[in-house]
Amino acid sequence: MPRWLLPEHIADVLPAEARAIEELRRRLLDLYRSYGYELVMPPLIEHIESLLTGSGHDLDLRTFKLIDQLSGRTLGLRPDMTTQVARIDAHLLDRRGVVRLCYCGPVLHARPAGLYASREPLQLGAEIYGHAGPEADLEMVELMAASLQASGVGRVRLDLCHAAVVPALLGMNLPAAREQVDEDELFTLLQHKDMPGLRKLLAPLAPASREALLALPSLYGALRAGGGAGAAAGPAARPDGDAARPDCLARARAVLPPLPAISAALDDIQRLAESPLWARHPQVELSADLADLRGYRYHSGLTVAAYVDDRPDAVARGGRYDDVGRAFGRARPATGFSLELRELAGLQPAPALPGAVLAPWSDDPQLAQAVAQLRAAGQIVVRALPGHEPEQQEFACNRELVQHDGAWTVRAL
Repeated sequence: MPRWLLPEHIADVLPAEARAIEELRRRLLDLYRSYGYELVMPPLIEHIESLLTGSGHDLDLRTFKLIDQLSGRTLGLRPDMTTQVARIDAHLLDRRGVVRLCYCGPVLHARPAGLYASREPLQLGAEIYGHAGPEADLEMVELMAASLQASGVGRVRLDLCHAAVVPALLGMNLPAAREQVDEDELFTLLQHKDMPGLRKLLAPLAPASREALLALPSLYGALRAGGGAGAAAGPAARPDGDAARPDCLARARAVLPPLPAISAALDDIQRLAESPLWARHPQVELSADLADLRGYRYHSGLTVAAYVDDRPDAVARGGRYDDVGRAFGRARPATGFSLELRELAGLQPAPALPGAVLAPWSDDPQLAQAVAQLRAAGQIVVRALPGHEPEQQEFACNRELVQHDGAWTVRAL
């Protein structure tokens, strides 16, 4: 095997793509700073019990594990940064009141999330701690929408769901019956809207609970118009396509049992959908999908997934996860979102190659001063090394520095 071959689903990032990723990273982190979010940088590796706190089986399967030669303990390479940031808020910052944190860095997956997914995503996200009310959820979802707008992806569909619905329905059963249902399998079947598999899995449950759970895959639909005609792309597993179904929450209230937890969950979704903030984001279409339970199992409330045209999978995901900080000794209300920066950068139109200035190699102090002034003004200046003609590169030189009447000046090539 050639030594230059990389592992499957691992790839180098070449200059043009790296520049697009870095420019988008700077743009989004500056956006988050304008909202008051502080940047943190969690470590790439942690003790496994800290890294996987509250995350469930899905994240465990994606985690590379190794033995620490200093302590003999099992370590994990982070597959997600959310719990790390929750640890920082709960254990290191230990502030009272609202804390807003953002982050950006690579994560590593032992298994790819999809057929063409990278096992080394570049994750960027933002989290709010210390506020349990709907205002934090609204800010989180608005910032997600603003992030996608700043990324230039065009029309976006935000699918809203709530993590409290399934546990409430399972809680209607006797403990003995509930223990016969594998919850990880249940979540997977709901995500894929696999009705035969669901009927088989849910057979031991009480009829009322079983029928309500079987109804979840059909409870989806648009909550408001937006972004022009039609709907943005979304999960390919939807059985009836993406036809607008504006009565989604009304159907949910009619079909699902009137349990307090379910009523509160549907109220959370409706409150967010009716917010006036969406007048500022006409490119966003809001939908509900009560079976869109993808992601890691630390969510405890409202969740959201963002879909764009020509992409079957979500480009960003987020939600409330109030219970994660408890394991770090300080339970805090929390909500946030993350996106895969490399994938999002790949959705942008190819930028024009930046023009650069070609400068000769010389020890002339006046030339050095001219080069320094151009670079300080934001210009790209490439020094031509002796014996090398201008070669193909990302920076196309369309100007050059030449000496004229004893002064160095820029002229077009």
